[in-house]
Amino acid sequence: MSSLAVRKASSAAGATGADRSRPPLRRRIALVPTVTLLLGAVYCLLPVAWVVIAATKSGSELFSTFTFLPGTGFADNVGDLNAYRDGVYWKWMGNSALYAGLGALLSTCVSAFSGYALATYRFRGRETIFNVLLAGVLMPPIILAIPQYLLLAKADLTDSYWSVLLPQILSPYGVYLSRIYAAAAVPGDVVEAGRMDGAGEWRIFTRIALPMMVPGLVTVFLFQFVAVWNNFLLPYIMLSDDERFPITLGLYTLLEQGANTPALYTLVITGAFLAVIPLVALFLVIQRFWSLDLLSGAVKS
Repeated sequence: MSSLAVRKASSAAGATGADRSRPPLRRRIALVPTVTLLLGAVYCLLPVAWVVIAATKSGSELFSTFTFLPGTGFADNVGDLNAYRDGVYWKWMGNSALYAGLGALLSTCVSAFSGYALATYRFRGRETIFNVLLAGVLMPPIILAIPQYLLLAKADLTDSYWSVLLPQILSPYGVYLSRIYAAAAVPGDVVEAGRMDGAGEWRIFTRIALPMMVPGLVTVFLFQFVAVWNNFLLPYIMLSDDERFPITLGLYTLLEQGANTPALYTLVITGAFLAVIPLVALFLVIQRFWSLDLLSGAVKS
């Protein structure tokens, strides 16, 4: 009996030791999403790393050295880019800042008004309007580009700054996101309390609802800014004067000329690298707004 008990105890201890040495199933399963995210990050960041490294190479180094080996020609590339056509690159950069900054700001304002109204007020046709906006979210931009061009051509606005700005003001996705965020972040009791205190609808929106919606509106602004900054098709259709080109269209023209003048490839790569910097800077500046509480600035618990 005693020997049998000893054997059972030793086998139980061995099984316990094996269980301790073997990682739990839940922990092994948790590694799958982590590895997937790491692979996704590598997939997204690898082209960015290539652009950063290639921007440091001179024309001779670009095609003769190892892909991810830094070069020594970054300063010369920036100087050549600055001298190209008397600095037209910075004109393109300024145009992109105008299109993206003003367009995203106006789009965010329209999205804030529309989303708050759709979330707060009850009126006939509200759901129909919202469903039409959802259809706009699913509509590919290429389908709308030609009709927008024809409409603006009728108004004699093509080949102007307005031809790129106006189509960007209404963002169906921005309105959708603002409505969802306003419905979650702006309590109906708070709005009713403001009305009972005698505040008008505009005052309720600006003093109560808007501070609650700031994190969501920052997200709308960032998404719209990036979308306008990276937009290529609309400026390509609307503009013919290269003095009004955004950075995407300007780099495209440089790339086309690079087929006959390979020396321009270094300018295209350096320009692409410099065009990414404002987006990174914008993200770093406004990311702090995402940490705000949903009710910050309006009510205190």
